Amino acid sequence: MQRIGLYPGTFDPVTLGHLDVIRRTSALVDELVIGVAINRDKGPLFSLEERVAMIEAECAPISERTGMKIRVHPFENLLIDCAREVGAGMIVRGLRAVSDFEYEFQMVGMNRALDDSIETVFLMAEAAHQAIASKLVKEIARLGGDVAPFVPPAIVSALKRKLGN
Repeated sequence: MQRIGLYPGTFDPVTLGHLDVIRRTSALVDELVIGVAINRDKGPLFSLEERVAMIEAECAPISERTGMKIRVHPFENLLIDCAREVGAGMIVRGLRAVSDFEYEFQMVGMNRALDDSIETVFLMAEAAHQAIASKLVKEIARLGGDVAPFVPPAIVSALKRKLGN
């Protein structure tokens, strides 16, 4: 039986922390669906199409190295409905800090109430990636700072193009 996981997020932009969680998830699942949330309320910097393309490009080498099948799936519905849609038995969430856990703890409770057959698995970010947040990366980039320690080179270039710096 194939183990399918769903790793949801806005990925605006994808960071080294995201990629670390994706790489480490290969030990847990045969296939990982990266659910790119449309989430119009967040007002993403990158369009859905740009975020999907960036994730696909960054994940291709991970898939080759680990043998885990990775596919990208945009979604705008409930997370639990998205998990059902893609056949995921597991939702993968990355944690950076205690504040992440408090929010995620509530989400797990709600998701279990909606469908208790889908488990949530938390992966702590590697120490080197614990401070990385897409929101902070965008702010640093907007202010002309160096984001190279936080995102892959292609994303550094994409941020420069998008922000005109």
